[in-house]
Amino acid sequence: MELWPAPATTLMRATPGAKRRNSCSVLARVATSQADGIESASQWCADAIAADGLVHLFGTGHSRIPVEEMFPRYGSYPGFNPMVELSMTFHTQVVGSNGQRQAMAIERMSGLADVILSNFTFGPRDVMIVFSAGGTTAVPIEIARGARSRRLRVIAVTSLAQSTTQDPDSAAGDRLADEADLVIDLCTPHADALVAIDGVDTPVGPGSTLAAVAVANSIKVRTAQLLAERGALPPTITRASVVGTERSRALFDAAYEEHARRIARAIAGEG
Repeated sequence: MELWPAPATTLMRATPGAKRRNSCSVLARVATSQADGIESASQWCADAIAADGLVHLFGTGHSRIPVEEMFPRYGSYPGFNPMVELSMTFHTQVVGSNGQRQAMAIERMSGLADVILSNFTFGPRDVMIVFSAGGTTAVPIEIARGARSRRLRVIAVTSLAQSTTQDPDSAAGDRLADEADLVIDLCTPHADALVAIDGVDTPVGPGSTLAAVAVANSIKVRTAQLLAERGALPPTITRASVVGTERSRALFDAAYEEHARRIARAIAGEG
């Protein structure tokens, strides 16, 4: 699976001595080196959902993409609570009002994470998954720290290569990986971009989203298997082409109602 129409030099070779990596090799490395972490994360998620709890998902910047991949969409089911703040994830304006500079500044604001977390009452079996490829900005780090202080088990999905080549925000102190009970490595190079072009010193084609979405769906599918074994899999949103129009509509309604029931308790403070 090649994502970019580049020649056989579809490699991350902008830095001398860097390992040869393309999109396939990143996914292969995730599959082989992160399997145990993905299995543990899935077990934790299944335990939380089966106990009538929630798996909370947080990401800023482009790390909102794997958060939204988890729920709600086809092939997804309740039990996952996507937490996305528009002020840190609205990129298409780029400049001017709601521009990228503001979003990047906001995600470095120490203290904002506690304001976000204060909107929820977390249950005793809830889990938090924080996605951040770089793992050095204050808000994702403090979301993880705040979740742990509230006795949630925290899973960090991050690129260790990216994280270790940049200092974390001074106010945050540690990196995201340091604030998690379990770390899943995206296995992307420190540049994130995977493709080097001859004569150009700036690689293109970021790989972290590809890896993060693969991790998210691996957790989602394995969690579903574990829940099904317990007879505890919530209704799964499914296309009409698979189950027919009437059942598809019923599954949508049932999934949304179940999500509303679970999240209402968290927001109303009845955790």
